[in-house]
Amino acid sequence: MFIDFTIVELHSGKGGAGAVSFRREKYVPKGGPDGGDGGRGGSVIFRVDHNLHTLQDIKYRRFYKAENGQQGGSSRKTGKDGADIYIPVPPGTIIKNTESKEILADLTEDMDSFIASHGGRGGKGNERYKSSTRQAPRYAQPGLPGEKDVFTLELKVLADVGLVGLPNAGKSTLLSRVSAATPKIADYPFTTLQPNLGIVKYGEFQSFVMADIPGLIEGASEGKGLGHQFLRHIERTNVLLFLIDVLEENPREVYDTLRNEIYNYNKDLKQKHFFVIRTKIDLLQSSKRELESWSDFAEPYINISSVSGSGIPQLVKAIVETINES
Repeated sequence: MFIDFTIVELHSGKGGAGAVSFRREKYVPKGGPDGGDGGRGGSVIFRVDHNLHTLQDIKYRRFYKAENGQQGGSSRKTGKDGADIYIPVPPGTIIKNTESKEILADLTEDMDSFIASHGGRGGKGNERYKSSTRQAPRYAQPGLPGEKDVFTLELKVLADVGLVGLPNAGKSTLLSRVSAATPKIADYPFTTLQPNLGIVKYGEFQSFVMADIPGLIEGASEGKGLGHQFLRHIERTNVLLFLIDVLEENPREVYDTLRNEIYNYNKDLKQKHFFVIRTKIDLLQSSKRELESWSDFAEPYINISSVSGSGIPQLVKAIVETINES
């Protein structure tokens, strides 16, 4: 199951208390203080694991608590530090403070990490408080409490190319044609309910990542039809492909709807490179209706058929050139 959003509560460990202890040996019955410091509490740390592609494991375990530090001992022995907890997350994970909505970390590279909750510092033992005027301090510092907070995790897939279109525009079929990805394909809307990634190879040893985003509908930028959950995944792409069915009765309206929904969601997406792709060209019959429906479509477009492969090499070439330039 693809999970790209969850909320977790994290508690770091409390620091161990410092010890109150005095040196007691056979010939030193009244030795000085020798209480050691307490150990540091464990921290809770997010760390990227490139083998993960979803937040599923975290979603079903929403509470994490690190180990407390141990108390200091005699003979200046420092207490053992509490064990840290490492929470593995997939590349592309954004960590926010749930209350303030502030973005705290954007983890994209393998082994990137972020300490979300720092462990409490251990308290000082009474040996630390010895002075010329206080030879036998009977006081030690308690350990500091750990941090407690609630964090929101969002996953934005890392892809070079994002496929955008209405439901059943042919996005999944295109992805399956140019890569080894096997998204669900059927002749009805909303077949794709989660992003799918595919590696598109070109040349001898080169490739780029293409993401099939679930179909958009009008109002997606306001959250309609799970729009926010889908749209977040195109924010990291370099190139957008607007896919429009060749038999669409009003392609101009479809194109304007897609662009408006994307740009209303995030105005920065206007800076992305994009192509208009006329799909299912194998179904094209030179009918009067088809010619009229596209007659006022001024933007250039690329014709493709994911079934026959027509136009696919030209499309891949255009994408590669754009990625290399950017």
